[in-house]
Parts: sequence; structure tokens; C-alpha cells
Amino acid sequence: MDELFNSVLAATTTDSGITLTFMTALAAMGAALLFGLIISLTYMYTHKNKYQQSFSVTLTMLPIILTVIILFVGSNVARAFSLAGTLSIIRFRSAPGDPEDIGYIFFDIAAGLACGVGLYGYGGLFVLILCLFMLVISKINFGSPKTTAKHLKITIPENLDYEGVFDEILSQYTSNYTLIKVRTTDLGSLYELTYSVNMHKNVNEKNFIDDLRCRNGNLNIVLSLASNEIYGK
Repeated sequence: MDELFNSVLAATTTDSGITLTFMTALAAMGAALLFGLIISLTYMYTHKNKYQQSFSVTLTMLPIILTVIILFVGSNVARAFSLAGTLSIIRFRSAPGDPEDIGYIFFDIAAGLACGVGLYGYGGLFVLILCLFMLVISKINFGSPKTTAKHLKITIPENLDYEGVFDEILSQYTSNYTLIKVRTTDLGSLYELTYSVNMHKNVNEKNFIDDLRCRNGNLNIVLSLASNEIYGK
């Protein structure tokens, strides 16, 4: 079997001095797949129903892809330059994820690099420690804010003086609030107020909106996450 892959593998030596054979390449790719699966399962467990299937599958793929790249490139400078030229034409068109998703991608990259240079023991130790760490901080809900930043849009009739009319309600349900924009709608017959608010944790949002409706004449009210708000709409 080594002879079959000899032209590709046997003449290649990694930076760590490992001469590649079929079995060493198979071991590296097997370890990378295992590491990728463990990382992906950790990601799914810590994110429960908030993850995308495509991203979880990608996390299982990245380590072995990077491992194969490292195995094939080895210490060959010409291959390294060819790889750099190939990767330079790739354009990523998917929307960027949150910082934690990017962290998991780098997690995958590190695991793949460890397998590519033959450091399976250290790679396994790294994956084990970081996965356990992620499970622990997810369990204790580390870094969870005591308030939730949101945007609040309230539509009011033109004859309602909006200054201070909602202060009592906002003070009850939020830790702080700021009126950031006022604009007219429906040819000036209505006003639209946009607030930046930090909601108290576990607040009843339905009661909050119902109290606001009693002040604005049951007109439109929109409460959304600050990160999803698009100004100008």
C-alpha cells in the first residue's frame, strides 16, 4: 500500500521530521476527524438549539482538510507558494458569525495543525482541555449580562407630547434607556420614537408592551434585539 502512495507521500517530510507513509497519513486524518467530531459535538451541546447544522458539519471537516494540506505541503516551498496562490482566489460569501463561532474555527485550525505535524498527543490534550473548559463555562453561563440591550420603537399620535410620557414605564422595566431618534410617519400624522433600552433580566416583555400600549393609543410598538435593528427603516 505504501508503494501506491509513494510518489505523493514517501518523498514528503513534515516540519517535525516525520516521513509520510500511508499509515502515518491515515493516522493523522483519523485523529483529525476524531478531533473535529469532538469539537463539533461540544459546539452543539453548548449552543443547544441555537446552532446551524451546516456550521456543525463544517467544524468536523476543517481539521482533516487542514491536516491533509499540511501533509501534502510539508516543507516543500514550491507547494507552499502554490497553495498560497490557490487560496488567494477563494472568496467567502457567507455572512460572518459571532465571535464565538470564529473562535471555534480557530479551535479547528489548531487541532488540524497538530494532526498535520504528527503531534497527536498534544493535539488530543489541547482538544480535551478546551472542550471541557467550554462545557464548564456554558454550564455556569459565564459572561451572561444582567441586562439585555434592545431597540424599542413606539408609534404615537401627533397630538401626544412624547417628552417624559413613557419615562415611568421605562424606568420600571429597564435599567437605563435613551431616546435616540424621532421621526414623523404617515405624512406627519404620527411620530415614531426609537429608544435604546437595557431590559432587566427575566422581565415580562408582554406586560411591558401592554403598559406602553395604554399610553400610545394602541398604535404600533416594536421591540427588537439591538444587533438586529437597522436604522433608517
